[in-house]
Amino acid sequence: MKKNILFVCIFVMLSLTACDIGPKSSRGFSLPDGDVIEGQQTFVKLRCNDCHIIKGLDDLNEKRGEPIMTVPLGGKTTRVFTYGELVTSIINPSHKISQKYLATPVEENGQSKMRNYNELMTVEELIDIVAFLQDQYELEPVSRTYYTVY
Repeated sequence: MKKNILFVCIFVMLSLTACDIGPKSSRGFSLPDGDVIEGQQTFVKLRCNDCHIIKGLDDLNEKRGEPIMTVPLGGKTTRVFTYGELVTSIINPSHKISQKYLATPVEENGQSKMRNYNELMTVEELIDIVAFLQDQYELEPVSRTYYTVY
């Protein structure tokens, strides 16, 4: 019995480490820190605010004129948006579309309508925009649910 448990534990550990190996693994990927102020300026320069509003930055939202669509970014969240998730959302916006935006003007046939900036923005601009976006989220602790014992 103990051998079976040991075998299962070793198998699970090997399976988990195998997820991080391979040519498409994100292991080892790291970009330098960005500049939040430059990121905000780049956000406006690339007209990201044509479609995105930033919670709490009303002056930035006013610079965009009549919105094409409204996709909110920033604000309180119970989940940290990782650096990798933000980079992926910018360079491959169709990778993962939130369930709340399916069948809205934000997507069409499972593809994001976000402009493709991959040939327009520099790596430095990408790094700065990600730093700016990360700075816009406020982590809100999750309220625990206490259950009574029956």
